[in-house]
Amino acid sequence: MRRLCCATAAPHPPPVVVVRDQAGLSPAAQLALNRSFDAAATSYGHGSDQALLAASVLQSDLVPIPGVPQVKLLGNGLVESHEGLASVRLRHPQHFSFHAAPLSEEESAAGFTRFYRWHMDAALYGLHPPVVTSLLALEVPAGRLQTVRYDDGSGDVLRDVSLGTTAFVSGELAFAALSAEQQAFALRCSVRYAAHPYIWIKLAKAHPTGLGLLSQGLELGASELPPVEEGKVMTYPLVWRSASGKPSLQAHGCCLADLLVDGAPMGDLARARETLFELMRPGIAPKLVLAHEWRKGDLVLFSNRALWHTVVGTLGPEERRVYHQCNLAGSEAPEAYVPAE
Repeated sequence: MRRLCCATAAPHPPPVVVVRDQAGLSPAAQLALNRSFDAAATSYGHGSDQALLAASVLQSDLVPIPGVPQVKLLGNGLVESHEGLASVRLRHPQHFSFHAAPLSEEESAAGFTRFYRWHMDAALYGLHPPVVTSLLALEVPAGRLQTVRYDDGSGDVLRDVSLGTTAFVSGELAFAALSAEQQAFALRCSVRYAAHPYIWIKLAKAHPTGLGLLSQGLELGASELPPVEEGKVMTYPLVWRSASGKPSLQAHGCCLADLLVDGAPMGDLARARETLFELMRPGIAPKLVLAHEWRKGDLVLFSNRALWHTVVGTLGPEERRVYHQCNLAGSEAPEAYVPAE
């Protein structure tokens, strides 16, 4: 799943590419690299409306770089005099405020942590998912290893992950992990996403695996959302055709509003979530997870149309993690996978 190579864009990128020693890459050059995968793409993947971003669950995670707002600063700790930003306090996304039943302080101190939120980078309202995301590591927290607990009754754990890792799984392998009956069902499904999904879920809480939300009635109501344009509400097939031509199970479970089967909506959010979870859960089995061991200067490029990823780990306030992230809203919609007859 991972390849080490030179920083040369390919028309059909592998799911994850790691390029070492790229700390000197400028934000403008990172943007140009992303555009090489989709030349018609110009907008940041979540759009440029700062008021909407500020009202969402993403508001404290991403800081635009002055002059190159498609490139975002993210991480953990105080960053000063950085690319035109005077002083920014970054916050590493951690599961304590997002999961319905987070780990205790004692469990965290013992070295346990969780997957934060499995997702693809995508606005899922008014903009198509990016083709590629790039992440550039400028400062990486050092030292301790952690154990990721699934806490879903399976007993699954992912041991010895580096602090502040990014975990990836392949949508192709997730589809392949399903039974023949499940695969046939998944091919009949489409996912309808909520309007302004990252505002809609602002108060909602996640499953302990980070793979979707619990149905507790905490989603914001229509009157609490910004104005909705129905033409911007997105519905995508559950199984996409990847760049390799294979079927890729591809969904953002936290932003799902309904699951359609043969075009007919389930009309029951709890049932739709449970059904999607059952289809996605095999894909995050420990043996299928790549937890990247970051080094300073790593440039990681990954496909938003053939994998899912999540930030991982529990960082203290002074453990610094400084990254540049770039992704651009896709100029075309993802393609449904259609089996050969």
